[in-house]
Amino acid sequence: MATISRFSLRLLPVAAAVTCRSIRFPVSRPASSFLLNRNLYHSSSSLKTRAGWLLGLGDNKKKKVDLPDIVAAGDPVLHEKAREVDPEEIGSERIQKIIDDMVKVMRLAPGVGLAAPQIGVPLRIIVLEDTKEYISYAPKEETFAQDRRPFDLMVMVNPELKASSDKKALFFEGCLSVDGYRAVVERHLEVVVTGYDRQGKQIQVNASGWQARILQHECDHLDGNLYVDKMIPRTFRTVDNLDLPLAEGCPKLGPQMT
Repeated sequence: MATISRFSLRLLPVAAAVTCRSIRFPVSRPASSFLLNRNLYHSSSSLKTRAGWLLGLGDNKKKKVDLPDIVAAGDPVLHEKAREVDPEEIGSERIQKIIDDMVKVMRLAPGVGLAAPQIGVPLRIIVLEDTKEYISYAPKEETFAQDRRPFDLMVMVNPELKASSDKKALFFEGCLSVDGYRAVVERHLEVVVTGYDRQGKQIQVNASGWQARILQHECDHLDGNLYVDKMIPRTFRTVDNLDLPLAEGCPKLGPQMT
């Protein structure tokens, strides 16, 4: 996800904050994510893709059988608006399997968030989780600046996000679907998100700090937007260059004055 001044996407136990593993996917067919994952979820409308959310902090190359691959930028499923899930279908075996796979893929990456389009599934579902372990890999000054705190696994279906204040902040972000890169993105510091949990119950989440950023990043995926579509010009860089200073004229990282 995002880092502080350089984005501490290095939340992993290993080294790279971003997913360093090689992701294989067809390069010639537009509908590649659907073709690759069509056997994972049996339904006439089942498409899938995977999305992690930045933090591919580890070099975890062990992948469990039958788990969908993370879809890379350029696949149409990542650039089109995802469909809402019928609330009556949330408890179905198909939707529950999609959710289970998303959680497994996110944790395997590892990442702190994932949207269904990232595993090739054009449905409005997101999962997110940030742990004490992940946070422990980042410098304390960074997590303090990011207002980053651990939170339990969260599953949201058909999420609707609204800013709950005018406060904003600038930090680096990354994405498992844009492997190896980061850029500065401005996000609201406080948001409220409504939707359904995996049991089909209506829920409301009031989030701030880093959790609010993750929610905004994942909800963007559902509308076909990647963080690079919202990045601050001239801040895009490789993970290896995260520690280099920003170009002259770029805004300062951290909370912004309103």
